[in-house]
Amino acid sequence: MSTGTVSRRNFLRTTGITGAALCLGFSFVADGKENEVIVTTDAEQSALELNAWIKIDSNGLVTLIDHRAEMGQGSYQSVAQMLAEELEVNLKDVNVVFAQGDPKKYGGQITGGSSTIRGSYKKLLKLSATAREVLITAAANKWKAPATECYAESGMVIHKPSGKKLHYGELVADASKLEAPKNIVLKKRSDYKLIGKPLHRKDTPMKTNGAAIFGLDKKLPGMLYAVVERNPRFRGKVKSFDDTAAKKVPGVTQVIVVKMEVFNTIREGVAVIANSTWAAMQGRKALKITWDDTGFEHMDTAEVYLRQQQELKKEGLSFKKQGDPDGILATATKVLDVVYQTPYQAHSAMEPVNCIAHYQKDKVEIWGPIQAPDWVQGDISKKFNVPIDNVRVNMTFLGGGFGRKAFLDYPYEATMISKQIGAPVQVIWTREDDTTQGPYRAGISYRAQGAITNGEISAVKFRMAGQNIDHWSNPKRGVPNDSTTEGFLAPYFESIKNISFADVPFEIPIPNMWWRSVYASTNGFAYESFVNELAHEAGKDPLDFRRTYLKDERCQKLIDKLEEISGWKSRKKNEGYGVAITECFASTVGQIVKVSRSIDGKVKIDKVWAVMDCGWYVNPDIIKAQIEGSVVMALGAATIHEITFKDGMVQQKNFYDYPMPRITDIPPIEVHIIDNDADAGGVGEPGLPAFSPALTAAIFDLTGKRIRKLPFNMATV
Repeated sequence: MSTGTVSRRNFLRTTGITGAALCLGFSFVADGKENEVIVTTDAEQSALELNAWIKIDSNGLVTLIDHRAEMGQGSYQSVAQMLAEELEVNLKDVNVVFAQGDPKKYGGQITGGSSTIRGSYKKLLKLSATAREVLITAAANKWKAPATECYAESGMVIHKPSGKKLHYGELVADASKLEAPKNIVLKKRSDYKLIGKPLHRKDTPMKTNGAAIFGLDKKLPGMLYAVVERNPRFRGKVKSFDDTAAKKVPGVTQVIVVKMEVFNTIREGVAVIANSTWAAMQGRKALKITWDDTGFEHMDTAEVYLRQQQELKKEGLSFKKQGDPDGILATATKVLDVVYQTPYQAHSAMEPVNCIAHYQKDKVEIWGPIQAPDWVQGDISKKFNVPIDNVRVNMTFLGGGFGRKAFLDYPYEATMISKQIGAPVQVIWTREDDTTQGPYRAGISYRAQGAITNGEISAVKFRMAGQNIDHWSNPKRGVPNDSTTEGFLAPYFESIKNISFADVPFEIPIPNMWWRSVYASTNGFAYESFVNELAHEAGKDPLDFRRTYLKDERCQKLIDKLEEISGWKSRKKNEGYGVAITECFASTVGQIVKVSRSIDGKVKIDKVWAVMDCGWYVNPDIIKAQIEGSVVMALGAATIHEITFKDGMVQQKNFYDYPMPRITDIPPIEVHIIDNDADAGGVGEPGLPAFSPALTAAIFDLTGKRIRKLPFNMATV
């Protein structure tokens, strides 16, 4: 980890701290494998790049620089809740501000893979506890008393024998001169006052009273606004355009051609720049553009899946194999051989994509809803040949991201437009732009083969044919997709002796990207649906069947909980129950879905039970909200919407033809969390994959119909 000088002006401007302050952060040692806590009062004099900053000013205000984005997943609350617990301050006295993009200071800043808490919670707890201990030591020194006679509570250090108190603000000057203690003892979970409690989120009032700043809320002096009419085909170009009518719209200032890098291709369009969003949008409507769509294939959805079906006849690239599944399948009396299909999906975050960029020769500054500020910083530095330290990326709140806002296209496009027009500009994507331009979750087909011998699984073989995200950014031909088994529980590999997974390479020019839970969202449907089919073939109860193969103690407890809360053993006639259990991002989630027929004979979802084992956790209400949101998102992807292509163009435009689940579609969702002392796992993504296989299993239990293709229509089951 390199070191450098932190600008005191920027430090004070970012935190709002004036006067004496206690500052703590981590500094990587030379080998980069370990880090130490640094205590200082002046970042400039310390000449160190520190991350995970905690600052306490002379008024006792605590500021935490959060290096990750808040996009609805609850990290803004969770990081503050952890800090307040170990620092012994009131949660209301903790101020959270977003860090700028700076991998030298903060390391990886991508908000994805449910990594915010699980990737940094131990460091943040240690940092907070260290701050508490140096404050206690500073107070003890003032009183000339043993530190063991002092304790911290509600932002004060208290001398137990005498009852004397000192506010943290009174101690920061002295505390900042102390060295950080080396052996910090963290609280036991049984001693927590805040962690593990369903506390109200700090960002909720801000988001309901308008104080929270999202991308569209940010304004700069002299800022212009732009919308872009992009080619509706992903590789098409601008042949010509007539902007006569567009320039007559009051407020329109310029019309220019823009080229935006999308992975290894260029997306072309015509940008209308104006002094208001409305004027820019009206100017775009008045444009007349002729597109050049020659020289590349125009894809149709039916053709995409037909190709995948053909590819699944191949063996593909082996990703994981044990035993001799091919030999057993070749000689088995009966082999299940089925294909599952999952659709392309848009991200459809509540807040469409937007970004502000200000290009000024040798420096660039960006503001917006960004999931990966460090990636954006590096990308802009490289593509515009600007020193990386001169690229400043500022995060706002995100109105949802789901992976889309970790992509680099929209900050690049905004920077390119700002450079061309010589002014700061806010580029705004409409819902139609967001829906028709992608990138998307890739549609994938799976071939699953399995044999049951004497009521037990003797062999299983999976092949997947779908786009590999890695092939866009880092082409590795001949290497299987490293997410081929994502969603499939590790204990299966211990109990199923003959098993194989293969990736069948499949490439087409449709931009694909991470989508909530990434490949687990599609893998989970195929793999857990097939486990349900194998259970049926073996004549076994599907929950008991899993109990046989998921022998891990944590899985057994999760299965016990599912059985208990759902009344699985007391299922009634004319009720359909389905189960699925998936794992991703270090958390395991099991779901049971109950369905029945309504008076009109249509299948309806009566209830969803979900059990999550995410190990150590902060706020159970946030976990429940994330699982509920995941179920709603999974319900839409399984039964309501999909992205389809015709003649190389996306057919869906907005929510009228890419509808979202309505409140009347949402069944009761009951969430339970397993308590244990395991390391923290993810929360924001793992709640999604288990729903669709549990739902289709429940429908089979009720109707006898197997559903292997998503989405399907609940009204016609």
